[in-house]
Amino acid sequence: MHPPLRQKFNALYTDALFERYRAWLAERLGPFPFRLAETPLFFSKKLRDHLQQASLDIVAQLSAPAALGAMMKAIPDEVRAPRMSSLPDCVQVDFALVRGESGEIEGRVVELQAFPSLYAMETIEADAWNEQLDGEWTCFFNEDRAASVALMKQCILGDATPRSTVLVDFQPQAQKTVPDFTATKRLFDVDSICVTDIEKDGNKLYRRIDGKRVPIERIYNRLVFDELSVKSVKMPFDWSDDLDITWCSHPNWYWVWSKYSLPHLDHPTVPKTRYLSEIERIPDDLENYVLKPLFSYAGSGVIVDVTREAIDAVPENRRSETILQRKVEYAFAIPMPHAKPGEGIGAHNAVKAEVRVMLMRAGNGPLVPLLPLVRLSRGKMLGVDQNKSAETAWTGGAVGIWLSGKSD
Repeated sequence: MHPPLRQKFNALYTDALFERYRAWLAERLGPFPFRLAETPLFFSKKLRDHLQQASLDIVAQLSAPAALGAMMKAIPDEVRAPRMSSLPDCVQVDFALVRGESGEIEGRVVELQAFPSLYAMETIEADAWNEQLDGEWTCFFNEDRAASVALMKQCILGDATPRSTVLVDFQPQAQKTVPDFTATKRLFDVDSICVTDIEKDGNKLYRRIDGKRVPIERIYNRLVFDELSVKSVKMPFDWSDDLDITWCSHPNWYWVWSKYSLPHLDHPTVPKTRYLSEIERIPDDLENYVLKPLFSYAGSGVIVDVTREAIDAVPENRRSETILQRKVEYAFAIPMPHAKPGEGIGAHNAVKAEVRVMLMRAGNGPLVPLLPLVRLSRGKMLGVDQNKSAETAWTGGAVGIWLSGKSD
């Protein structure tokens, strides 16, 4: 990370600072249904460059024709949608921050998804810290807020207008991502609607505004297949319908670039990962592995403490949809304000971090790393669902920032 900035922030930190930050955000995005961390993550240039390059290397490997061909079979036939784009519009690469052999902080991939994330909310979170701290702070890898927001807008809207573009989820106002939906409206004037409120007429989709039917030309797709299935949501269209719309990202990419992709990658940041169906001999050191369903949301179904009983419990027909991944040891990388120099670092005075490198592309352009989302935790799971109680101070959702124009 950036020790000097961390030391300065910790020395000056007060609960009043955090409350000003939260109030500034709440005024613009409303209440947050998950815990916000008391601190941003201060990035060093070395760590930024490392995570950016790793994400670009991974995208390049996944884009190779042979890899794409092998991964296309991940799409279930019953939800395979037509008019698939040549590449996804949005990609997320999640890195656990670990301490490498050199002793420096490095990234290890724990998750991958070609699906939109909290682009707009993270932008506003960085704005909030910029208001509270001295200096010019940025969360954008290119350090150009205007250009990055313009790329986001071009990616989300495509050739459509904000009026003919909709962010679609199931009951969006009940989702824990609602602050991002509010931020998306604030930055790009794109409304969030429930998929069940869409009307279909032939191959065209519509929504209602003040009682009038308005055509939908583009969907900013936030629908999670697993949630739709679990909640038995009745959709107004079938995924296989040849609809006269464009997608950001096309729904097929949800399956193709995902945890399903991890066994196809060969990169220093990617822990050894195999489909459970292809493992002939279960490792003896299961304590060094994590068991994950390929397609789930919010960390559901993940088993951190793997046992033979847990593996045996996976049905035969679900083993090709489950991975066994080499466990990574998250570093207690961020000391808390009460940590003392020379004191041992652990859960009592420091937190772990996970960084999501969020990529986007505009039109037929390349996928570009835009900004980092950060989760902080002291436990085994780093999702915001695992950081709810008052005992989890200094944990939760965060953003990565650094001083604009500084080499480090």
